[in-house]
Amino acid sequence: MSEQQDKTDAQNNPEATPIDDNQTQTQESVTIDIDSASVETLSPEQTRIFELENELAAAKQALSDQKDGALRAVADGENAKRRAAAEIDKARKFALERFAGDLLPVIDNLENAIRFADRENEALKPILDGIDMTQKSFISTVEKNGLEVINPQGETFNPEHHQAMSMQESADVAPNTVLAVMQNGYIINGRLLRPAMVMVSKAPENDSPVVDTEA
Repeated sequence: MSEQQDKTDAQNNPEATPIDDNQTQTQESVTIDIDSASVETLSPEQTRIFELENELAAAKQALSDQKDGALRAVADGENAKRRAAAEIDKARKFALERFAGDLLPVIDNLENAIRFADRENEALKPILDGIDMTQKSFISTVEKNGLEVINPQGETFNPEHHQAMSMQESADVAPNTVLAVMQNGYIINGRLLRPAMVMVSKAPENDSPVVDTEA
């Protein structure tokens, strides 16, 4: 009767049922087996797919790096070409500037010969005409290479391009007007080669003020 009662109690109250060590180990073993089964090892096909995906990603990265390198190389090449072209242009302008500077005394001599020649002398007329033609042809040639003549007669004095050699009072023109050009100036390729030497007007001094003696 007592044994039958124990069986009945065990069925009605499972928590009261004693569990031996062998049963506990069996349950833990089952749990471990189930967890191991959930982390299944990749099949050969899946492993190959995984490897190919990694290889594809690496190839894409390598292609991107090569593309960036090629773009940088092209940009560096273009920059080098621009720098070389700028250096060549700078050297050409510098050489032309020196050459034009050496020609200025020749131009001055031609201009002085024309300016101070005796045009009343008929015997000298053919010579003067030849000098005049030579001077004009000379100026035309150098102008084609970037030389510009500065002859500011009647213009407002510009200290950037003109050098004032003297000043003269004048009531006929506004102050700081160029009255006469003593020597032409020249610009080459936008740079001042020589300023024009000029005479500049200034306002005449006022007469002594009249004193009102009746005040």
